[in-house]
Amino acid sequence: MINKNLAMFTRTTGTISFLLLSIFVTFGCQKQEADSLQTLQKTKQCPECDLTNTKLSDMDLTSANLNGAKLEGAVLENVKLNEALLDSVNLKGANLKGASLEKAGLSAADLTKADLSNANLKGAFLRGAKLNNANLSNADLSETDLNSADLTGANLKGANLKGAIMPDGTIKN
Repeated sequence: MINKNLAMFTRTTGTISFLLLSIFVTFGCQKQEADSLQTLQKTKQCPECDLTNTKLSDMDLTSANLNGAKLEGAVLENVKLNEALLDSVNLKGANLKGASLEKAGLSAADLTKADLSNANLKGAFLRGAKLNNANLSNADLSETDLNSADLTGANLKGANLKGAIMPDGTIKN
């Protein structure tokens, strides 16, 4: 009988410990995301922060530093990221419809399956960026540096590529 009670107590204690740990991890992550968002809004500085699946639509983040940030699945419709630092940022599957990224630094950024339709990327630096299956329809890519970028499966229908440096290093006329 004592062994049965001890086994039941051990199982119950383990279950409670697991539940408490789960609660602390969940709320800790939410607090960290909220802290990162507040920092970004106040200072426009949030390098390497985790803003996965965060909604940032219509924000003015001109000249923001988000180098190395995790923005996978984030909603950034109509956001202003002109001259922003976005090197090595993870924007996989992000929604950047109508976003303005004029002269933004996106070197080695991962934009796999991102929606950049109607986005302004004029003069952006996308050297070595991953744009696999990205939607760049009707985007302004004029004067953009796409040298060594991976555009496999990208939708470029209606995109303005005038003066862009293409992945093979040629300049589009």
